[in-house]
Amino acid sequence: MSQHPLWRPSTTRVANANLTEFMDTVNRQYSLKLTNYDQLYQWSIDHSDAFWQTLWSFASVVGDMGERIVERAPDFPNKDSRWFPDAKINFAENLLQWAKDMPNSEAIIFSGEDEHATSITWAELVQQTSGVAAYLKECGVEQGDVIAGYLPNIAQTVVAMLATASLGATWTSTSPDFGVDSVLDRFGQTKPKVLFTTDGYHYNGKTHDNLAKAREVREGVDSITHLVVIPFVGGATLNADETCFNAILKKPAPELTFTRVDFDSPLYVLYSSGTTGKPKCIIHSVGGMLLNHLKEHQLHSDVKAGDRIFYFTTCGWMMWNWMASALASGATLILFDGSPFYPDAGVLWRLTDNQGVTLFGTSAKYLEAQEKQAYLPMDEHKLSTLKTLCSTGSVLAPEQFDFVYDNIKKDVQLSSIAGGTDICGCFVLGSPISPVYRGQSQVRGLALDVEVFNNEGKPVQAEKGELVCCNSFPNQPVGFWNDPDGKRYHDAYWGKIDDIWFHGDYVELTQQNGMVFFGRSDAILNPGGVRIGTAEIYRHVNQLDEIIDSVVIGQEWQNDVRVVLFVKLKPGIDLNDNLERKIRTTIRTSCTPRHVPAKIIPITDIPRTKSGKLAEIAVRDVVHGRAVAQLSALDNPESLDQYNHRPELQE
Repeated sequence: MSQHPLWRPSTTRVANANLTEFMDTVNRQYSLKLTNYDQLYQWSIDHSDAFWQTLWSFASVVGDMGERIVERAPDFPNKDSRWFPDAKINFAENLLQWAKDMPNSEAIIFSGEDEHATSITWAELVQQTSGVAAYLKECGVEQGDVIAGYLPNIAQTVVAMLATASLGATWTSTSPDFGVDSVLDRFGQTKPKVLFTTDGYHYNGKTHDNLAKAREVREGVDSITHLVVIPFVGGATLNADETCFNAILKKPAPELTFTRVDFDSPLYVLYSSGTTGKPKCIIHSVGGMLLNHLKEHQLHSDVKAGDRIFYFTTCGWMMWNWMASALASGATLILFDGSPFYPDAGVLWRLTDNQGVTLFGTSAKYLEAQEKQAYLPMDEHKLSTLKTLCSTGSVLAPEQFDFVYDNIKKDVQLSSIAGGTDICGCFVLGSPISPVYRGQSQVRGLALDVEVFNNEGKPVQAEKGELVCCNSFPNQPVGFWNDPDGKRYHDAYWGKIDDIWFHGDYVELTQQNGMVFFGRSDAILNPGGVRIGTAEIYRHVNQLDEIIDSVVIGQEWQNDVRVVLFVKLKPGIDLNDNLERKIRTTIRTSCTPRHVPAKIIPITDIPRTKSGKLAEIAVRDVVHGRAVAQLSALDNPESLDQYNHRPELQE
């Protein structure tokens, strides 16, 4: 791993960073002399109570903090801690507080594949939220009720969420690319009272119907009493028992009020990908989401009032919830819905230039695809406002770090962030005052005692192991839906190591205190008893010109495990002896002989989840003749057919 940073923040940038201001605040309040990130991090985990209390004031949280910071349980002090047990807050009140200071500034800008941008001001956002909240009250919605969105990433989705949160109710959402069965798997568990949807959506230059699917969902979930339709593509005729979103907004809106709730009251229900069983319904708290996202935005991403935040996401991925919280920092949300490669590979970079995006968020796969297409944003776009580029969703290979700095922008904070739906946040993030090293996430998240444990359960550095968190934090899930005794929640994260969060990522803490990811623990290869991270193979195979994508698994074979690599080749390319030899030589030279696959097999499609994650376990199950749980969680479940009964795997 390179010891030379690809990027260092300028002296001016460090001086002006929110993180520097926060460190100065901590130094004054606690008579300390912290001067760098590592020192601040150590203080934050040694004194996490003081950290979160200081952050509450620093980030200007609206609400009553109460007297106690944390209440620790005697049996499981990490798992069952209650943060700010006396606090009373409202999520929407915090996100909308900036409307008082800049009512006529843009709060949300939306642009789709047609690249025609529309916007709403902070004052309009408050007014629309008030109108929808009044409608929900008429529907009998109260604190604790669930409201659902089957929606694209548009401004009205944010409005519906804010209206829900203003009442102390719980929001849950998924995107229109989910099929009916997949939505029923989710909303059928959480039982929403009101469902918001659109008449359709646009993707890759085509218009797709969504209303027919939403009607099926309504029929399949008996708790849904009202269906609200947002006219997005136009032309749909609503039934008598359906409500038009625009009609709600035409009614005079009363003054918006906020129901303040307990810190750990449910705000969101998010869903696991569901590839290993029925999706887990993960409950996230009002206070946990607000406080942690303020930390991740303001301290780790240096988001300031007036910044413009873009994240390429759908409403079925936690990054939508993460992005929406940027309103609490006074930032403008830049929303996009559609294909990131339509009408061409430059669509999101034009959006960045046209709207002055300061933080650009995407997936590692998107950056890899840009490189594969030889699209070089630096040659086509100014990107003068861009300060931070975030990547998540899968491992960002070292070569993509090079691509960013060589072909996107040289002076940018590249934050390879990772955490997940489980905490609706990140365990590792960026730092605007710290260098970026090739192939590494910059830092561990403040106030999170993140360690790497070896097989003996001991913390190690510069050695591969399991990512764990050894302390309590406010954005731990409240629990799982329909898990009355908490057993499923306990078993998912807390059952492997007593009272320590076990995240399931195979990682290494570097000498620079950054983090390198090697893949999910449950997809680790184990030939001859040696653990190999799948990301180590993808990093080198996917760089080859002949290969578009790949998936690797461990096949049980003759009382051992052998590595099997499936490759999706560019059109016109055949997997001949020369290419096989090139792949094996690349892996052997770049990794080790143990990484070299026993079998290399061409396929035409790679199964991925709706959020773009590789479905390695699904492939492994098909190869071994096991049933695949939750096919509906996959974006392309039909792709699994070509992994079934492969003759190459019988020899």
